[in-house]
Amino acid sequence: MLDVKNLTVKIGKKKILSNISYSFEKGKTYAIMGPNGSGKSTFAYTVMGHPQYEVDAKSKLVFDEQNIKELSADKRSLLGIFLSFQSPLALAGVRVTELLQLALLGKKEPLAIRQESMATAKKLKIPEELLTRSLNEGASGGEKKKLEVLQASVLDKKLLIFDEVDTGVDVDALRTIAKFLKATQRDKTYIIITHYNRILRYMKPDKVLVLINGELKKIGDHTLAEKIEKDGYTKT
Repeated sequence: MLDVKNLTVKIGKKKILSNISYSFEKGKTYAIMGPNGSGKSTFAYTVMGHPQYEVDAKSKLVFDEQNIKELSADKRSLLGIFLSFQSPLALAGVRVTELLQLALLGKKEPLAIRQESMATAKKLKIPEELLTRSLNEGASGGEKKKLEVLQASVLDKKLLIFDEVDTGVDVDALRTIAKFLKATQRDKTYIIITHYNRILRYMKPDKVLVLINGELKKIGDHTLAEKIEKDGYTKT
């Protein structure tokens, strides 16, 4: 699904990621954990194609057997990659259904998009009124994260990267999000970036990757996240 080899990333002269290599398989769930400033979000933005990040010439990014290293973010999205926002912003004058209709122009009928959005909102326990407002306008932190998951579901990508989808989310909302993601995963690959084990109790990742100071320091199963929660990163 996604093969990362010798991934080294800089912003200006500052190196943020160093020689990360890993293969993410189709249909599996991965968690990326690490202290603040360890490079977790940089990894996500690099995979998505954020132009701010400079990828080393020797690094390789291959998605579905296609080299995506030089592709822009919109082209990577068309290939099937989705990245949720860590801090979703409000988009004045644009409803979530309108945004999805634009993104799926020529792929799904507007009515079908609206019906799917309504059905997904119901499963995620998103108030119907939020679908008629400007995107994220007046939404709580948890509702914003649910709207990100709704968009991911309707867009129906192959690789979904959720950057701190559990931050600012209460226990009930967290359980709802996790239950929905598990039920709709099918052959999709999930990469969940998080500081905590909270969402991983429900999602049970196949592998946990630990980044520290921009390097991939440890790989384990879901019990590694439990150990980190108990002992912290220094003893892991």
